[in-house]
Amino acid sequence: MSYFPAFLKLEGKKILIVGGGNIAYEKLEKLLDFTTDIHIVAVEFSQMMTAKIKEKGLTYEQRTYKKGDIAEVAIVIIAVDDISLQAEIFEESKEYKCLCNAVDSVNYCDFIFPSYMKEGDLTIAVSTSGASPAMAKYLRTYLQELIPKNIGRFLQEMKVLRLTLPKGKERMKTLDEKAKNYIQEWSKF
Repeated sequence: MSYFPAFLKLEGKKILIVGGGNIAYEKLEKLLDFTTDIHIVAVEFSQMMTAKIKEKGLTYEQRTYKKGDIAEVAIVIIAVDDISLQAEIFEESKEYKCLCNAVDSVNYCDFIFPSYMKEGDLTIAVSTSGASPAMAKYLRTYLQELIPKNIGRFLQEMKVLRLTLPKGKERMKTLDEKAKNYIQEWSKF
């Protein structure tokens, strides 16, 4: 079955990453595009992970995962090879009602990380529901090449305009027309 696409507001939501290696680092990099309320627990940390933790001022603990570590988190990312630990944390996540992602173990995932691009307020995500992450990556790269480089600035202008115009049909019409014109101008090239 396919995954339902949703964009989550991470503001005010704590995230725990279990693991400190290269895959944990990749997940951390993606999450940092949207929040810094991230805590990391790992026995060992890669040099890149340690550098990023220090650069962003993130909290971390060098130790093994303990039952209850997810009691106060909204999302847990399990980036360790220990399948039994993945299963244990996944089951525990149900008790605490937090979303769980176990890297490369779809049976222990409430959600998956899509391949995405972010340019200002624009985020485009591509998923194959785990069938082919490589295809999602290449399709995202293809789409990224199609998107105009100044779209972040245009969206910022639209955000300001949306806040300044009174709600109603005229605002909707004005914003719709501006968006349509932008796409038409851009697609000429």
